[in-house]
Amino acid sequence: MSAAVTSSVSEGIGVLTLDAAQRRNPLSLATMRRATELLRDLGGDDAVRVIVIRAHGPAFSAGHDLSEMVDRTVEDEREIFAACTELMTAVHEVPSPVIAEVQGMALAAGCQLVATCDLAIAAETARFSTPGVRIGLFCSTPMVALSRAIGRKRAMRMLLTGDMIDAATAADWGLINEAVPADRLETAVADLAGRIAGFSADTLAIGKRAFYDQIDRTEPDAYAAMGEVMATNAMTADAQEGMTAFLDKREPVWTS
Repeated sequence: MSAAVTSSVSEGIGVLTLDAAQRRNPLSLATMRRATELLRDLGGDDAVRVIVIRAHGPAFSAGHDLSEMVDRTVEDEREIFAACTELMTAVHEVPSPVIAEVQGMALAAGCQLVATCDLAIAAETARFSTPGVRIGLFCSTPMVALSRAIGRKRAMRMLLTGDMIDAATAADWGLINEAVPADRLETAVADLAGRIAGFSADTLAIGKRAFYDQIDRTEPDAYAAMGEVMATNAMTADAQEGMTAFLDKREPVWTS
């Protein structure tokens, strides 16, 4: 099956678009591999400061393509989940912040992708679930991102029941940052991406990498590691420029 994902760049914003609307944008093996490739390409583009993941059609993503998972060998199944893990890992590894723009349902691995993104804004009509338990395939890999985003009890409720939650609940639980009217979704994401894109690309990359480095450390280890990050960050050209500009009461001119 061919990959159904495209990318584009405009004004410092890289956009990765899931484009199999009639099939509810399943994360097929080809789509996951191509999305990972495009994501890394965008992350390596000096012109890209922020990446947005969006989708066409009524669903953000219905999750894995189940037609690829029936009557297969265990090695085939491992290949699918390895590709999924590689995609989710790439979201965190690219230096640019990644924003999910969720216009419709995000199910199973689609919900996992939303939970994995650094930020997420959804239409008020969007819905989220991890319904694998209903078909005998527990959402164990989505659970990794979901439990880290919303906590144990809320994640277990979604995982054990497969129940759908609405965008307001998703925002309250921390799965997304904000729920907005559907006709404002694109504008809200563009505004957020534009604000972030105005900062130093090097500083954003340092901060994103540091966030995921410290999040699972003990507090003393996190402070020790992040103190060193801030010390070295302070020595960068953009940090020196930013602090000087602040003291001079002028706008900074970033080098990156």
